[in-house]
Amino acid sequence: MATQSGTATQGAPGAPVAAAPAMDAAASAPVSVRGVRRRAGSAVGAAGVTAAGPHEPGSPAAVAAAAWAVDGDAGRAIRFAVDTAPLLPQPGAGQTPLLFDALASAAAADLTAARVLEAHTDALTILRQARGDTDALGSTGAGTESWGVFAAEGPGVRLSATRGTGAPGDTGWQLDGTKPWCSLAGLLSHALVTAHTTPAGADPGHRRLFAVDLGDPGVRVHEGSWVATGLTQVPSGPVDFSAVPAVPVGDDDWYLSRPGFSWGGIQVAACWWGGAVGVARQLRRAAEGRAPDQIMRAHLGAVDLALLGAGAALFDAATAIDAGEAVGADGVLLAARVRGVVARTVDEVLTRVGHALGPAPLALDARHARRVADLTLYVRQHHAERDDAALGDRVLGEEFPAW
Repeated sequence: MATQSGTATQGAPGAPVAAAPAMDAAASAPVSVRGVRRRAGSAVGAAGVTAAGPHEPGSPAAVAAAAWAVDGDAGRAIRFAVDTAPLLPQPGAGQTPLLFDALASAAAADLTAARVLEAHTDALTILRQARGDTDALGSTGAGTESWGVFAAEGPGVRLSATRGTGAPGDTGWQLDGTKPWCSLAGLLSHALVTAHTTPAGADPGHRRLFAVDLGDPGVRVHEGSWVATGLTQVPSGPVDFSAVPAVPVGDDDWYLSRPGFSWGGIQVAACWWGGAVGVARQLRRAAEGRAPDQIMRAHLGAVDLALLGAGAALFDAATAIDAGEAVGADGVLLAARVRGVVARTVDEVLTRVGHALGPAPLALDARHARRVADLTLYVRQHHAERDDAALGDRVLGEEFPAW
């Protein structure tokens, strides 16, 4: 792989990284999506499945502690994701609430860690669902390999997949063109990438998912395009592909139609929710440390209502996923509703905490300032009124209205 300037880059696993910071026990505590019915210390998941103990690898507490140590560093985040993802439950396998707990706990501690972990976890889930389609890549998704999922589309750019001629040395499929929004493409070792398998303007058009080695010399990352003040260590700019060998993962349109696509969208919302918990903890800490302030307590009470309501929505969604009720159109509608509920909660938490605490923590507390900036950017994966309008269309199309 080359950067825009042609300089080779090296993935974070195995590369030296700075020492991890000391942990803040309160700010790195685990969280649970069990909402208003949550019992402190409960380790029982959906269908009576027992979670890992609080200090066992993969438990929300262990994940939170490891995420805190990332402290916004991309190299540490990739190492954290590679080490942690294999320990987490699979969505739809009876322990989805525990998966959401772990992702939310990571996000409450450090959003860079959660952002990288969620994508890597999603990629491993997709590879498992596709079963066997990536054997030609020589990958199991284990060890030191780090994965991203590049599935966004953008105006003015297109990534095409073409089948080879079958001549000697032909690898089968190759990718050519530009893909936007490729997070950490300059540091990850592999990615799952969607590409068009039909010509531009074809009706119907089709897209297919492919696994690629980001170390291929035909991969060129656009450096310098990421100017965000949030998630600064997770650049998500465009990548050029030139005759890059690619291994199909599923058939045409499988990626977008599989049940796990909707589940992955809810998974991201669990990270947003955890990030909001992290921001809200600053408010709770401030309220605990000063004389009764009714305005601050009003904000705290409203934040509590919003967080617990959104957490309950996530828990309900996790239960539906495990029960096989979040598939097809039902899964798409569920994801739209849960993502909308959580996104509104994030917006409310950011606003109320800002109003209650003023500029001081944004100016003087590096962790809090970074968390607010990271979450403000991350939650905009929900497209606000545009996603609300799309949800409205689906509500009108419900065979059995929910309300």
